[in-house]
Amino acid sequence: MSGDASWATQSGFGVRVCWGTEGLAALADGVAAVVLVDLLRFTTALDVATARGAAVRPAPWPFDHSVVPAGTEVADGSGPRALSLSPGSLAVLAPGDVIVLPSANGSHCSSVAGGVCTAVAGGCLRNTAAVSRWLDDRAEGGAIAVVPCGETWPDGGLRPAVEDLLGVGAIVSELAGERSCSPEAAAAMAAFRAARPEIVTALAGRELREKGLEDDIAWASEVDVSECVPVLGPDGAYRAA
Repeated sequence: MSGDASWATQSGFGVRVCWGTEGLAALADGVAAVVLVDLLRFTTALDVATARGAAVRPAPWPFDHSVVPAGTEVADGSGPRALSLSPGSLAVLAPGDVIVLPSANGSHCSSVAGGVCTAVAGGCLRNTAAVSRWLDDRAEGGAIAVVPCGETWPDGGLRPAVEDLLGVGAIVSELAGERSCSPEAAAAMAAFRAARPEIVTALAGRELREKGLEDDIAWASEVDVSECVPVLGPDGAYRAA
């Protein structure tokens, strides 16, 4: 294999998949729209928050509290409402609320995405059909990138996450009818379709169970229950399209 990253552009395919910030950078120049997927938990939390009319600011990782605008609540569990990445904690949000939602994966990818593509949305199982319709409209026949954010190893390297693969596959399943899929996109779609009958079991990872976050899995495993499309605006905040 050659030393450049040209292989990762997957040119010629209508739906393309590549992992993390490196994948985002590799694909962005050749696509008309991007959707980021961090199922457990950033983009699921993002759907819940923006569906209630809130604006959500992503943040690069490591997170620096000193850059948060005065009066903006940080959803890291420390504020008066104990807002956090747990989707259920964000159900109290209301129109006009503005929060910062930091995370090492989805939020960090979002902070990068705004600089490489003008059409960026957050996708999860809850809003697969709505996000897919938005992508079709925004892409106007151009290629689409579906980017699983993944997790990180202790040394900071990317660790692919099965839940993000399944979330990507759900969105690709909605897009695949009239668009050609890269091999990576086709593999994600096959994985989702195989896991769909037992999706809760497929998502029930050990890490969240050990932390007592089963409710987060319940929120994340609901398929097509939301019409909300969180779109990253030019001001760096996600709002419902």
